[in-house]
Amino acid sequence: MAEGMNGRRRFSDKWGKHELDVLAVLSSAFPQWLTSRQIAQRVKAYADSYGELADQAAKAAFAKQFQRDRAKLAAMGIAIESRQPEYSSKSEGQDFASYRLQLGDEPRIRMQFDQEDLPVLAAANYLARSIAMSQEASQPARPVSRTTPRVPQVPIPGLGLDSIAPGLGTQHLPDSLVKVIDSRRFAATIDVDGEKLNVAYTDSDDLAMFVLEHPGATIVSPQEAVDAFRRRLHAATNFELADESIGDTAATVVTPAISRLQQAAEEAEGEGDGQPRPRKSSSAFQTGSEVDRRLRLMLFLSAHLGEEFSLAELAERFIGKASGPEELKKSINTIHQDINTLTTVSDDGEMAGSQFFDIDWTLLDEAGVVSATNSLGLERLAGISPQYLSMLTASLNYLAHSPLLPERSRQQAEALYQRLRKHVGPGETPWLSLTGYETEPPSFSLVQRAIKTDSLLDMEYTDGAGRIRRKVVAPAKIFVDEGLYYAAVWTDIGDAAEGTTAEKDAYPSADGKAGKTRPRLKQGTGRDRQWQVLRLSRVEHAELVTPKHKVEFPDVPVSELRRWSFDNGTPAVFITDATDLPYIKSLSGATVETCGQGQKVHLIVSSDSWFVAFCIAHARHITAVAPQTLRKMILARAQRELSLSAVVPEPQD
Repeated sequence: MAEGMNGRRRFSDKWGKHELDVLAVLSSAFPQWLTSRQIAQRVKAYADSYGELADQAAKAAFAKQFQRDRAKLAAMGIAIESRQPEYSSKSEGQDFASYRLQLGDEPRIRMQFDQEDLPVLAAANYLARSIAMSQEASQPARPVSRTTPRVPQVPIPGLGLDSIAPGLGTQHLPDSLVKVIDSRRFAATIDVDGEKLNVAYTDSDDLAMFVLEHPGATIVSPQEAVDAFRRRLHAATNFELADESIGDTAATVVTPAISRLQQAAEEAEGEGDGQPRPRKSSSAFQTGSEVDRRLRLMLFLSAHLGEEFSLAELAERFIGKASGPEELKKSINTIHQDINTLTTVSDDGEMAGSQFFDIDWTLLDEAGVVSATNSLGLERLAGISPQYLSMLTASLNYLAHSPLLPERSRQQAEALYQRLRKHVGPGETPWLSLTGYETEPPSFSLVQRAIKTDSLLDMEYTDGAGRIRRKVVAPAKIFVDEGLYYAAVWTDIGDAAEGTTAEKDAYPSADGKAGKTRPRLKQGTGRDRQWQVLRLSRVEHAELVTPKHKVEFPDVPVSELRRWSFDNGTPAVFITDATDLPYIKSLSGATVETCGQGQKVHLIVSSDSWFVAFCIAHARHITAVAPQTLRKMILARAQRELSLSAVVPEPQD
């Protein structure tokens, strides 16, 4: 304590204990509601500082301190709900609101996790805490600013989960994973072929790109995201035809960039330049304050009453693995101090509010082993709530089938997902995704099987205008580029499928009769186009076809296929009405020149469908595009999306 200027003792939170005091008082009183006055009287820190709240200054000081402590607990995963009694007199500056712990109606779920589960579980927990579940579809719409983040940028480990998986908060997360998750600060609900998908995205352009790259997808909520998407569609229908020539002004070339995930994939494939690349050590370390650590320790002991744990074991779980004997000794002393803090007796002999346990002191002093009993009911907070478990299960499912984690970690995520899904009711696991990092598409396994069995694929896919096309091809490779799955297919199959039903249906003769030999595909340059790189999520339907003979094609590395896609792409142009647009800087190999008050961007398009989606998604600053073939595809796609949506007046800015 410290003496104030007016003689009143001012509380000093030297050990960060009063948050624990508040938790102990509310837990021991649950399910009763406690008023502000009752809390002030029962929490020793408040009682010593503010007494009976006899004057307005004391009431104001208490209200400020209590709301600060309440916010700290909420940030750690412990919510305190409130209600306002009828007799509250706000006009007199009094706050007689009532409070209690928010535990929910269902009991928490406890599971056992092995040490090797923790890295993947920590990644799933980070994702689950980061993405916001969009509930606007089932609730009345609320006016929310479109610039208000719906996802916390610095998520905190789930405290309830950490109580049964100690050590979760000490795990290192891959820098690339953290960067991808943290950059997607908003969330929307997307309907994809009748299934609701919760999507975290960076901005409205990013969300529009996601929708356009997933045929059949529509935005359900929030309404501001729906309106922003329609504005882009309307703007795209007004694109003019751009002049494809390069002006006299100096042009700059955007240097090609390789993402960390792409670079790691190329290194794994052995397709680098032969020189070892330095790997940056992970800096995404989930740490917490002393109060956070003590809360996790407190909940862990509450969930394991009567069990015995050595101080060394607790130190490794809640502080981390020590690098040597001296560091281990310091960690053990820290945990011992935490135990003392959680079992403090005040100077006047009265128990402080944070005396949560009875400890077997003889066992602790002689053997360094902690065994706790009598947790004041705090075991109710230990474990995972059913709602959070469903979100955690969805996160594991996403990580198991997305390119954000290496293959071994994805296998661990799949195993954990299978364990957790048993505790979640049917239909209760939400589907979630991050823009730019899709999960394995439905066609993934079929294409993979065709590659392994040397089969052909009779496939239907969506082109840039949203129309269904059909081809018979020989799939060669599946690869991931910038978080998206692609298949490299060989189109020169000759007569390998000639005479089959698939070949006749896919390639009818000029007079409409089936059975004509498959034509060779031509590119705009007139050269034979034998390779095609196709995004797997755009494959609507595919069937295996047994070839008459094995199709021979060269074994080309993925890096060469990327280069081939660029070299054999379509020259395209778009003009903007503004300069220094951030997304232009990310266009590898683009040539940029000044054009009036905006910029003219020249680039080679290896995927027509990507260019269509890109221009519509960024239509608010694009005024013209070229060539005419791509412009017509953009107009057709925008008009098609508008026709599929509800007929409403054009949204106004």
